[in-house]
Amino acid sequence: MPVATQASLKGLTPEQLEDTSCRLCLNNTYHLGLKPGQSVLDSVGGAHRFQGWNYNILTDSGGFQMVSLLKLAKVTEEGVRFLSPHDGSPMLLTPEHSMSLQNSIGSDIIMQLDDVIQTTSPDHARIKEATDRSVRWLDRCIKAHKYPEKQNLFCIIQGGLDLELRRQCSIEMVERDTPGIAIGGLSGGEAKADFCKVVDTCTGLLPENKPRYVMGIGYPEDIVVAVALGADMFDCVWPTRTARFGNAITSQGVLNLKHSRYAEDFGPVEDDCTCTTCRPKAAGGLGMTRAYIYHLAAKETVGAHLLTIHNVHHMLSLMRRARQAILQDRYPEFAREFFRKYFEKDGPPEWARDALSGVGITI
Repeated sequence: MPVATQASLKGLTPEQLEDTSCRLCLNNTYHLGLKPGQSVLDSVGGAHRFQGWNYNILTDSGGFQMVSLLKLAKVTEEGVRFLSPHDGSPMLLTPEHSMSLQNSIGSDIIMQLDDVIQTTSPDHARIKEATDRSVRWLDRCIKAHKYPEKQNLFCIIQGGLDLELRRQCSIEMVERDTPGIAIGGLSGGEAKADFCKVVDTCTGLLPENKPRYVMGIGYPEDIVVAVALGADMFDCVWPTRTARFGNAITSQGVLNLKHSRYAEDFGPVEDDCTCTTCRPKAAGGLGMTRAYIYHLAAKETVGAHLLTIHNVHHMLSLMRRARQAILQDRYPEFAREFFRKYFEKDGPPEWARDALSGVGITI
């Protein structure tokens, strides 16, 4: 899922996002609750209409801001008390208020409010508290959710890097029988090997007929490994953020198109890419070259715009090819080919080799 935090994917219109083949994007409850605010969302009839998006939306509950805005937040059993980063005004986000906001947003998938703490925290007692509280908050979210028939509430498994806590939380969350299940609290600076152990531990306890969503994950190599471990859904700001720094995601790795080596490279950003940035004009695209992106990247916002189109399209294409490989029962071959190309120079990282070998895939 591309991340449209403020009901907008930075640099793209809704029509351009649609052209990348995106059919599910992510909005943020905390930010939309502050601006435009719940009354505006109620008046306009929800975020789909507000942002002109005719496809699916998933909303984060606001829980992640406990980490990203830690200096502005205080967590109690009641909820999370924030100071607005806009004007310093107080805001209390409870499980009930998170549900009310997400009901007003009208997103197709809504997330429970969870108690999020960084995986690298040394405070095990706080991690256990956050894990147990997340289960209690889920019960409050289920009770407060007004539209379960049209908005799918996902629970979120917490537990830090403690695999026993993750097992206990997984069992508790599965018992609540929500339409989907997320694995939260990762991508917080932990070692990749630890990340893989958490994902593998959780997915092994989850029902096969419900989507498994690993929150905040966006690097291609992380996704290819996590899919092999049994995960289905991912989101991250990285593909769009890295575009604004002049970086293009390709099958051969990430290219920094601000580098002078591309000044006279008149090939497309990525060979065989069918996004509108790369596609020749004769095929209905823009036919932009690496040299043109190099020319723009450091000085014109349109450079970031063109790379955002490419990066979002590339990541969605990666997921589409992964899905197809699973349907054709050839995911091991897909993973091997991905790592051969993406890490052609130095070879696959050890953590990826180890994680994939654990599920019978040798790269």
